Amino acid sequence: MKTKITTALFIAIVISISAFAQNVVNIKIKGSDTVLPLSQKEAETFMKKNKTAKITVTGGGSGVGIAAFVDGSTDIAMSSRKMKMSEKMKLQDAGKAYKEVIIANDALSVIVNPANKINQLTREQIEGIFTGKIKNWKEVGGNDEKIVAYSRESSSGTYEFFKEHVLNNKNYGTAILMMPATGAMVQSVSQTKGAIGYIGFAYMETNVKALKISYDKGKTFIEPNVTNAKNKSYPVVRPLYYYYLTKDANKVKTFIDFILSEEGQKVVNEVGYISLK
Repeated sequence: MKTKITTALFIAIVISISAFAQNVVNIKIKGSDTVLPLSQKEAETFMKKNKTAKITVTGGGSGVGIAAFVDGSTDIAMSSRKMKMSEKMKLQDAGKAYKEVIIANDALSVIVNPANKINQLTREQIEGIFTGKIKNWKEVGGNDEKIVAYSRESSSGTYEFFKEHVLNNKNYGTAILMMPATGAMVQSVSQTKGAIGYIGFAYMETNVKALKISYDKGKTFIEPNVTNAKNKSYPVVRPLYYYYLTKDANKVKTFIDFILSEEGQKVVNEVGYISLK
C-alpha cells in the first residue's frame, strides 16, 4: 500500500511539474534590427510582469531572422518586410505552417548630416542619389559637395523595403556603402558631412537630420513624425512583422497577445514606433 501511495504521489508531482513547465514562457526571437529595440522593450516589460518567463531577443536583419525561423533555431522571426516567396516555399517544402502578425508600424526616415543645408527631397531625387545618378549635393540644391550614401546590407528588410518603395525597384548604385546595422548607419551619417542614409523612425537621434519627402514630384513635402504616419500623409510607412509556426501558437500566444494589448501598444509608442491603435 505504501509503495502504491508513493508511486501515485510521484506521478502527481511529475504531472504538476509538467503542467507548470507548459505555462512557462520560454521564447527565442531573432531578426530585424529595426524591430529589435521594440522587441527588447516588450520582452523586458513582459518579463517584469511574468517572473517565470524567459525571452531572448537578437538582431542580425530580417533575412537572418527568417532563415533562423526556417531552420528551426528561433521561435519567432521579426521582420521589417513581408516574407519572400522563396522563404515561404522553403517552409512549405518542410511541411511547416506559419502565422504572420503585424505588431506595429514604422515610418522610414531619410537622414543627412545636420550640417547639410538640404531639408527636403523628392522621391525621384532620393532614387537618383541611391542609384548613383546624382553624385553631388549641388544637383539637388545643396552645396558643391560629394554625396556619401549609406544603405543597409542586403539581408536587411529595410534594404528591401527601401529598394521597393523608394527606389521603385531600381538597383542600388555600386558606390553605395553598405552598413551591417542601423546604429552603424546613424553613427556614419552623423560623422560624415556629405552623408545620407535611411533608418527606422525609432532610431532617430539629434546627431542626424530627417528630411521631408515628396511623393508628388515636389508639390508637397511631408515630415516623418508620428502624426503624419498615423494619418498616412507621410508616404513611407511600413508594417513590422512577427512570424511563428502554427504548432507553436500556444507557446508564443501570451507574449504576442501582450504586444497587441493596450499596454503593449503603449510600449510601441514609448519606444518611438507607430502603434496599431
